[in-house]
Amino acid sequence: MRSLCFYFQVHQPFRLRRYKFFDIGHEHYYYNDFENKSIMRKVANKCYLPTNQVFFDLIKKYGSDVKISYSISGVAIDQFEMYAPDVLESFQRLVDTGNVEILDETYAHSLSALKNKEEFFRQVKMHRNKVKTLFGVEPKVFRNTELIYSDKVGEMVAELGYKGILAEGAKHVLGWRSPNYVYCNAIKPKLKVLLKNFKLSDDIAFRFSNRGWEEWPLTTEKFVSWLNELDSKEQTVNLFMDYETFGEHQWAETGIFEFLKALPNAIYKNSDFRFVTPSELIENFPAVGEIHVPYPMSWADEERDLTAWLGNELQDEAFNNLYNLYEKIKEKNDPQIWKDWLYLQTSDHFYYMCTKWFSDGDVHKYFNPYDSPYEAFVNFMNIFSDFLIRLEK
Repeated sequence: MRSLCFYFQVHQPFRLRRYKFFDIGHEHYYYNDFENKSIMRKVANKCYLPTNQVFFDLIKKYGSDVKISYSISGVAIDQFEMYAPDVLESFQRLVDTGNVEILDETYAHSLSALKNKEEFFRQVKMHRNKVKTLFGVEPKVFRNTELIYSDKVGEMVAELGYKGILAEGAKHVLGWRSPNYVYCNAIKPKLKVLLKNFKLSDDIAFRFSNRGWEEWPLTTEKFVSWLNELDSKEQTVNLFMDYETFGEHQWAETGIFEFLKALPNAIYKNSDFRFVTPSELIENFPAVGEIHVPYPMSWADEERDLTAWLGNELQDEAFNNLYNLYEKIKEKNDPQIWKDWLYLQTSDHFYYMCTKWFSDGDVHKYFNPYDSPYEAFVNFMNIFSDFLIRLEK
């Protein structure tokens, strides 16, 4: 019997309002409340609520035979509490079934693991406490922002006490090896590493509605046949994707919900795969070997690296300036300063500054409030300038 692990990222940033040069020093509120509320309600109605209902119905129908996992960023949870308490309640209902595992991540969905260990630990502990308060569970598995992983990131995660971490099954790291096994961290071998099967994940997440794709339309029978073609020795297929895949990236009209509803029956009827959670994978399978990742990788774009967030001078300047304030922020120790600094760390702000407008352009335009990366940079730095004034008063 082989394993199928479904994991979903749930995240929405606090989008920043248009902040003019003349606002600096005068206006200290940075967020576009109208846009944040309207986008949250839009995604809630198209994705979160209907997809949660589909999974709840599947669990009700199949019992423990259907298992899934999520990581929900702290900034998304904050917006659920503000704008969509019905979504939060629907996630709580899912967790209460016992068939859903919640993973930890950084509270702000930030890049802090790349820059400041102390801040990384602070955010992870914030997220852990929030998850325990709202869902009554203590996560054992970690998922870093955008699947960003390296040997060093894994070492820090092991230090925090987690038993496993999710990562991208990038070709440039795996080489000839398959992502369909459990691996371990090269520095802390007790930390197990679960790798995304990006081919099969992306068939659902990105190609499902693409009529130009040679495999369109994707049916559950076709998908299960691909699973059956895999080497029987392989331990698991890890399907990791954005939760917005369902209903938002792939609209309901594409048939994505019907696909999801029919998938468990097709899997159990026509294959030897069974749904498992990340924790069950870690407990039931030994690591086949170490995976050595000296430089950070992610699940973004064709390169699977950091260039979606830290690939040009605009991004690097904004990122470095923000994190260089850490000691001053600690010294001031003002709750509102801490909160604003937390929300400004969200990786989306740097993603909007990306200048990769070629093969990955459509991805970078999704829910992007700016007309250009330069506009995103100027807006962020205007806010940063005001933030710096407040910090130095």
